[in-house]
Order: sequence, then C-alpha cells, then structure tokens
Amino acid sequence: MELKKINEYTWEIPKTGEMRVPALIYTSSRLLDDVKHDRTLQQARNVACLPGIQKAAYVMPDAHQGYGFPIGGVAAFDMDNGIISPGGVGYDINCGVRLLRTDYSERDVHEKRKQLLAEIFREVPAGVGKGGITRLSRNVLLEVCTKGAEWAVENGYGTGDDLLRTEENGRMKAADSNCLSSRAIERGIPQLGTLGAGNHFLEIQKVSEIYDDRAAGAFGIHSRDQILVMIHCGSRGLGHQVASDYIRFMENEFGTGGLPDRELIYAPIRSPLGQRYYKTMSAAVNFAFANRQMIAHWVRQVFKKVLGKAEGMDQIYDVCHNVAKFEKHRINGELKEVCIHRKGATRSFGPGREEIPAVYRSVGQPVIIPGSMGTASYILVGTSEAEKISFGSTAHGAGRVMSRHEARRRFRGEKIKQELERKGIELMSTSWRGVAEEASGAYKDVDEVVRISHEAGIGKMVAKVVPIGVMKG
Repeated sequence: MELKKINEYTWEIPKTGEMRVPALIYTSSRLLDDVKHDRTLQQARNVACLPGIQKAAYVMPDAHQGYGFPIGGVAAFDMDNGIISPGGVGYDINCGVRLLRTDYSERDVHEKRKQLLAEIFREVPAGVGKGGITRLSRNVLLEVCTKGAEWAVENGYGTGDDLLRTEENGRMKAADSNCLSSRAIERGIPQLGTLGAGNHFLEIQKVSEIYDDRAAGAFGIHSRDQILVMIHCGSRGLGHQVASDYIRFMENEFGTGGLPDRELIYAPIRSPLGQRYYKTMSAAVNFAFANRQMIAHWVRQVFKKVLGKAEGMDQIYDVCHNVAKFEKHRINGELKEVCIHRKGATRSFGPGREEIPAVYRSVGQPVIIPGSMGTASYILVGTSEAEKISFGSTAHGAGRVMSRHEARRRFRGEKIKQELERKGIELMSTSWRGVAEEASGAYKDVDEVVRISHEAGIGKMVAKVVPIGVMKG
C-alpha cells in the first residue's frame, strides 16, 4: 500500500482503485509503525471506498484496528448519497469522558485519598455485567433513553449546569427508545449508573502542568496540584446490543456484496433502516449520558461525605467518543450538512461554533484525552484548524498497541498495583485480570499522541493531569 508523507504529522494513502477519496493519517514516524502492524491502514482505505464519503477518510493519532472502521477513524458522508454504519460508531456507543473540577488541592485530599477511592468504589458499581444501584422498570428505562442526562437531573442526579457543559446538552433529541430491541432493554435495565470493565475507569487526578492559562481558566483549572475527577464509561450492554442488532438488520436487508469488508455493512442515511439506526443509536447515546451523570452525582456525594463539602465540583465537560451526528461543515467552499462518524475520536471544534457551550464559545470546545492506567491524561481545546482538516476531530485516548490476550500474558495485575503504589497512585479494581489487560504497556504513549494532535493543529494542549487514585472495573 502506497503511503505518502505530506508533512511531519500527516501521511496520505492516495486515492486508487475503488477509493472515492484519499485517506489521511495524523501520526508521527514513531507511532506510524504501530498502525503498519495491524489492519488500521487497510481499514482506512476500505472506509474511503464507501458511498458518499466527503473529502477523506481520517485516522487519528491514537488509531488501531477496530471492527470495520479503525478505532480512531473519522468520516463524513453526504446526506443524500451517503451511508450510516454501525462499524463507524462502534459497539460501545457514546463511550465518553466526563471531567469534574474541584476547589481542593492535593494537600487537601492526600491523607484521605484511600478513603475517597474506597467510598467511590462502594458507591459506583464496576465490573463485567455488574448491576446498578438503581434497578429500573422498562418504562423508566425507555424514558432514560429518550431524555438522557436530563432524566438524571430531573431525578436528583446533578444540576442543570451539568447539562450546559455536556455535548448535545446530554440529550440527542432524535432518540426513539421504542426502536430498542427487547434484548437491548433487558441488558440496559440493570446497568444504569455503572462503570463497567475493559478500558473504563474513574480517576482522582491532580493538575501537573498548565500550558494555556486562558483556556484553562475558562475551564475552571487554575493551579497545579488542583484535584479533578475523570469518569470514562459508556452505554454498557445496551449500546453493544444496539450495534449487534443493526449489523444484523443491515446485513439482512442490504447484504454485503460489493463491500471491501463485510464489517462495513451500512444503510443509506435516508433509508428507513438508516433513520431507524440513527434514532436507536441516539437512544443508546442518551443512556450513556445518563450513566455518567449519575456516577458524577455519586462522586460529589462521596467528596462531601469524606471531605466535608462538594461545592466547587463543577463539571468541566462531557465528550462522546463513539457516535454519528449530523453536522454542518464547509466543503469545497460551501456549508454542507453531513453525517459524521467519530469512532474512538473526540469532537474538537474551535471558537465560535454554536454547538459549544456559551461559557466556552470564545475559547473553543474542551477536549478530554484520557491516558492509560497510571499515566497522564490531557485536557485540550478544539481549533478552527481541526474544522478544516479533520472535520473538527482529534484523538480520544492512548490507543492500544497490544491485544488484551497478549497483555494478560505479559503483565500481572498484582505487580501493576505495586508499581502504582510506589508512584503514589492508589488502585482499586474488581479484577486482577482486568488490571493486566489495561496495563499502560498495552497502549501507545499518550504524551506522543497528544503532542501530535497539538502539532498537527487538531487539538491545542491546555493542561496535563496525573492520577492519584484509580478505580477499574
């Protein structure tokens, strides 16, 4: 496969054969080898063959092989001639990150960090298949999937200010919970308000560096050693079931003939099935928003219980990582509505976009890029340049370089815990196996991923944070 270097942080797979557009990869020479060793580049090339694709198929700095689309894949499709694909959204629909600020410093919490983590571990269920504290009726679950985080706030979990600092204000209005299958509903009922396993986590963090004082100040980040809380989870089994259902529905209706990869099964956006998938996906997105909203509420309660107060624990932002949306972007000089797929990618809009909360509109959208277990995470801000060169998108994390099976072979959960303790990081988990699978050695270097994003212009560095307490499922 031909790979052409455009500049230090951009490579191109030129348009050849069945490709309708080129593929653009934002990476460095150091990270390029990682994607050469799996199917990431081939998957990007395949995406570039899909009907109605606009400008290019994009690959973010943290990319790795996924189902259909690469994880870290971004593509936009024409509304009339384009498609919508479950493989371009992913199984964990609206896996995303919520970030809370506090008025506490590390000095304030140091002596009680173990107690804080233990109390959060008790309040927030975690692990594979774990049931939530709030067991719902079917009708309430349908309401959650219609209203998203609005439902949680209406029921006492958080405040309206949280909604103002959540992507889509915590609710995709296209959602139709009546489109959910019985199996998706069954899987969702016991899991609302749960963290889950895999790469999901909850971290108590401290600010270690501030790179952009203006943006940091707008986000409520004012000093080094300030305590933040990061929550990373998604739509759990409900979202997984939606993906499974619609992959099957689309295959039954449209087949896989002519596809470069059967995992890229799709429906035309304007088709009844394409519209139904979008409405059902939106319902799963709303479930995830409500899920993170409830967890954030319980975190605040724990801080109040252990430290005496939760005032100042404002939400900085909540971002989606796996989603399809209808957005307007400038293409060939004209403003055009397209269907954007961001799979393992973060929206990164620059100043002025109406989708950005009013409080941040002058600086740009907060972008939250979590690291791997025990490493730094980063807060960035979106850029106008990203809107021009990546449909306003950037990376979503460190990105795996190793399978979970290989990670279990190489690492031991107990040893990782000991290593983290030596660094002053507390760890609580439901599974040593899960800890081994999420070892930092199984991931790319998040510092390099973020540096590429910054240097390529698709996200500007604002602050670096490091963990002092980690909760894993």
